[in-house]
Amino acid sequence: MNAQAIRAGWRTERHAERTGEGATFDDLMMLYLDQVTPTKRAPDRDRWSAKALFPIFSGQRLNDIGAAEVRGYIATRSAAGIAPGTLNKEIGLMSAAINWAKRELEWEMPNPWESRRLMEPAGRDRWLTQDDAERLLTAATTRKDRYPWLHDFIRLGLNSGLRPGEMLWLEWKRVNLKGAYITFEAARIGDQTGQKNGKPGTVPLNQDARDAILARARFRASYCPDSPWVFCRKDGSRIESIKKGFAGCVTDAGLMNIHPHDLRRTFGSWLVQAGIGIERVSALLRHGDVAITARVYAHLRPSDLADAVSILNRQMPTKTGTHFHADFHATKDGG
Repeated sequence: MNAQAIRAGWRTERHAERTGEGATFDDLMMLYLDQVTPTKRAPDRDRWSAKALFPIFSGQRLNDIGAAEVRGYIATRSAAGIAPGTLNKEIGLMSAAINWAKRELEWEMPNPWESRRLMEPAGRDRWLTQDDAERLLTAATTRKDRYPWLHDFIRLGLNSGLRPGEMLWLEWKRVNLKGAYITFEAARIGDQTGQKNGKPGTVPLNQDARDAILARARFRASYCPDSPWVFCRKDGSRIESIKKGFAGCVTDAGLMNIHPHDLRRTFGSWLVQAGIGIERVSALLRHGDVAITARVYAHLRPSDLADAVSILNRQMPTKTGTHFHADFHATKDGG
């Protein structure tokens, strides 16, 4: 039965439609996946989460799924080694679906999934040193026959802070080589070429980043002049994944625990270590909130707090420190 049939069935009885009485997990999931999930930027996340939930709850009435059942599900999945981040997506899907049904369908039911998210471990704090980066680029050069795009991908990621997905979906129409910047439009529903934060913006290109794109332009001119993709094969088709080639480069370079997204993290880390303020780093990374940038990168400049306090030294009266303390104690003791 499809989502339209389910909706039609609920409308056969006004009271059931209004209250959701008797609705099953399957009813809710099929409606939500049909009506809401396609409008999301990453709809596959919902589908993967639903796939995990269905074997446990399929056929059950929503009103029979209470706090005890939710706790049991979380305990079972945790015992199976499922990471908190993955579990939180499943919990979040159920909570969002029930809240949507209460709001849009006027179903009257509790939400036992709400406020059940698990504490997630701290995010990755892996970034490359300058030496690591050179070794990785050298390894990519030796693999150019098989992965001719990999060296340019790594070089662009290190110097622009672009996300791996943004580079793989990058179109030539968004590249301005003369002005040395890349433009992003606000993402539309199902659009993979827009920014993650859903806002339009630009990414400036330094010389290394520009050189990486110029190398891609020469590749395109030689093999596939009509391809819209910056990272493409000789036939012009888009490179969908660089994970296998990237992992090989990491091994060849003698590195460990390096993922493609760590190129972006390295870009931010290098900027902070060079003394660029968190606000400017946040703007370059196009974070939706500067607090995100601060949480990930601020610890890389432990001297910042000492520098901030030292400013007070220049604001104090012209007295020496000894006289200041003497005056302070005299005032304290003598009123």
